[in-house]
Amino acid sequence: MLLDRRSLLVGAPAALVGLAGVHPSAALALGSRAVVDVRHFGAKGNGTHIDSPAIDRAIRHVAKRGGGTVWFPAGTYACYTIHLESRVTLHLGNGATILAAPPPTDGRGGYDLAEPNPFDMFQDFGHSHWHNSLILGDGLHDIAIEGQGLIWGRGLGRGDGKDDWLKDPSGPGTGNKAIALKNCRNVTIRDVRMLEGGWFAILATGVDNLTIDNVLCDTNRDGFDIDCCRNVRVSNCTVNAPYDDAICPKSSYALGEARVTENVAISNCLVAGNYQVGSVLDGSWRPMPPEFAPLIHGRIKFGTETNGGFRNIAVTNCIFQDSRGLAFQTVDGGVVEDVVVSNITMRGVINAPIFLRLGRRMRGPAGRAVGSMKRISIRNVTSSGANQLPSVIAGLADHPIEDLTLSDMFLHHVGGAPAAMAALLPPENELAYPEAPMFGDLPATGIFARHVRGLTISNVEVALAQSDPRAAFVLADVADVDVARVRVPAGAPAFQLRDVRAFRHTGSRAVPDRAINDVATMTF
Repeated sequence: MLLDRRSLLVGAPAALVGLAGVHPSAALALGSRAVVDVRHFGAKGNGTHIDSPAIDRAIRHVAKRGGGTVWFPAGTYACYTIHLESRVTLHLGNGATILAAPPPTDGRGGYDLAEPNPFDMFQDFGHSHWHNSLILGDGLHDIAIEGQGLIWGRGLGRGDGKDDWLKDPSGPGTGNKAIALKNCRNVTIRDVRMLEGGWFAILATGVDNLTIDNVLCDTNRDGFDIDCCRNVRVSNCTVNAPYDDAICPKSSYALGEARVTENVAISNCLVAGNYQVGSVLDGSWRPMPPEFAPLIHGRIKFGTETNGGFRNIAVTNCIFQDSRGLAFQTVDGGVVEDVVVSNITMRGVINAPIFLRLGRRMRGPAGRAVGSMKRISIRNVTSSGANQLPSVIAGLADHPIEDLTLSDMFLHHVGGAPAAMAALLPPENELAYPEAPMFGDLPATGIFARHVRGLTISNVEVALAQSDPRAAFVLADVADVDVARVRVPAGAPAFQLRDVRAFRHTGSRAVPDRAINDVATMTF
């Protein structure tokens, strides 16, 4: 059944009678577009009948008429791959669930097969394919997924092999992403809830003009992966992702080019990593068992795939709860430049609150040059209860991080490190996978910075729950340093300098002002 604006506004009572499952106020709210009910195309919504063919018929019907809305009234719609079309909105009514059905055990039918990709050796399998997904959009424009319903990826695989086949199926007919979008533009995902999204709850690759707003995602691996995208807004979202990253911009080579992810704003979001999957969605917030602590993820991370890199980025007004910290990485030749981070609060970070890494993994076509990281400002950050690992800023000796400002920060750690840790000389580990613990234990309690040119630190306080012999700030191979108004724990040095040039410190109560042109080693 097709409803146009005239029938809704002029003949509304009769039209609404024929639109099963649509509350009159909801239908009128959608009255500026054509609306069809998936049940009128054969969808049962009983949780067992495979409804994706009927949903596809409804989508094609609307698309052929120039666009409109496909309405899901209350019910559970078991599906394999749903195929989006341009100018079509999926609207999940309150009480509607799109359920990823378990794949057939005989390997026949089920989800679409993963399409060929000649560049799949440069990133993980999940990043290299989109068609093996619950909801697919490829080469589309002007599409939306909205409403107060639920997308439940119960039958999707996670792709990490950590569960048995029933929980992590793989092979023909299986799917591993809840929403996969490739080479699309003008995309909105708003208000829906997501549970157990598989490898990726949302994988957007080469998507321009993307809005993800007010989405609650409680998932069993990655939340939102935003890869090679431009003009992106992620706002007002809650993502619980204990097994992997919550919001994760990337810049892979999956499209056959080094495409920069740029013009990205992430705002007013909460990310968490230590709550049982489903418990944030139902409001119980049940913590994972204590032994899970080393595996906690749930953070905002830029990387690891970084062939193109990240440019023109703003992250603001975000909360990290029992998760890993904020990370920016470029290890495959991409850039990280023109970044502003502000108004961040963190509790219970299990590794470094801030992790910046410029490395040389170089996972991509041969012959690429090492990337760059420059013009980054991080301010108004409060972190409490973080473990012993300080914030880590690590470039390379021949490719330093440039023009970094850290200001107005309170960094509270558990402390309590042994005396020997204060004298450590961490290895470079240039080829290691980029994670904050990659250098092992570190000699700083607050910030460890190595291979940096142009560093400003102002109004930063380091605080400890237990006394600790390590210096608050350790700088190694750092030049052009301005430090002002810092507060450090009593009973330990404020600074440890190793191969530092053009250093100036002013305005701290417990630390005398000083200027140093060049020093091999100094602790004060």
